[in-house]
Amino acid sequence: MKLSQAFTLEGTGGIASPWRRLSWMSIGLVYLCFPILDIVTGQVTGARAVWGALGLVAFIALYVAVVVSQRTFGEPTRLSHLLLTAVTVLAVGLPILYGGGWMTLPIYVTVLYSMALRPRVAVAGIVGMGVAVALISTLKQNDLGSTLVFVFQVATLGILFMGVRNTRLLVTQLRQAQEEVARLAASEERLRIARDLHDLLGHSLSLIVLKSELAGRLAESGSERAVAEINDIESVAREALVEVRDAVTAYRQRGLSGELDGARAAMEAAGTRVTVRLAGTPLPDAMDGLLGWAVREGATNVIRHARATRCEIEVTCDGESTVLEIVDDGRGAAPYGPGSGLTGLTERVEAAGGTVSAGPGETGFALRVAVPTATGGRA
Repeated sequence: MKLSQAFTLEGTGGIASPWRRLSWMSIGLVYLCFPILDIVTGQVTGARAVWGALGLVAFIALYVAVVVSQRTFGEPTRLSHLLLTAVTVLAVGLPILYGGGWMTLPIYVTVLYSMALRPRVAVAGIVGMGVAVALISTLKQNDLGSTLVFVFQVATLGILFMGVRNTRLLVTQLRQAQEEVARLAASEERLRIARDLHDLLGHSLSLIVLKSELAGRLAESGSERAVAEINDIESVAREALVEVRDAVTAYRQRGLSGELDGARAAMEAAGTRVTVRLAGTPLPDAMDGLLGWAVREGATNVIRHARATRCEIEVTCDGESTVLEIVDDGRGAAPYGPGSGLTGLTERVEAAGGTVSAGPGETGFALRVAVPTATGGRA
């Protein structure tokens, strides 16, 4: 007898949603056809049939209530205890009164014990239900074979579903541990970034404050040294800005291959067919990151403005220079004016000694980035 549908587990919470559990549980309840047949076929008649039907309805309602009310394995609430007690009374009382196919009811309660109670309590409940089934079967004068089958089903299904519960608990704990590891990794990364920025800016900002105070005092006294100190402040501030930009670029940089994959996926999702061509030697890390930045900016413009059906991305490196070209067949921009993204990209490329050209062409919009390979893409 398979009652694995009684509880279905999913997600990190360990237990599926009530509707999902009920839908699967309804399949497991098919074995209640045996007591129902006793009533329908006339083996139980008259008032006994009415009371039996009412008792069976009450058993199903309580069984469903236990399944729905359960939230955590091995941690039943007071309501769960009350419902388990009531369904246990029916699971034992109805077989005593009717026997036959009603002997399937204790098996359902065994599954509830296995899934809802703590292991030691569940084992005690399974043993107790096994003894009860043996006594009821003997009372109803069932043959020894039928008695052993009922007891065997109680024992095996009880152990089986305790194993299922333990497995799902381990899976849940593993997922929670993975989430905790990810959270700690993210927290550690934030701390690392904070330490790096502190190290980068702490000295520079302290120096700027001291020189600002000194420049102020010198300016009040009319000293010519005030101009020199102000120039020093500007120099320190520019150096700090460069260091912060380098650090942020390292944090955010995904590389050319990653940006190409992301651009392809994004544009194809927007209905644009993408062709990528790469030719030349492997790029230095800094160059790789700079072109990755260019691909991201170009792909963003294609998706937002071009309404293109086709886009070609080509990267060539001949040893002396590296060229990136992104050409689409969209509507281009009319009138065209570089936005903040292209302006920022142009500044980075020019800082690396390269050039950027962008604008509408005959069939759409074209972006071309050329950077001398000798510079290594230093931005």
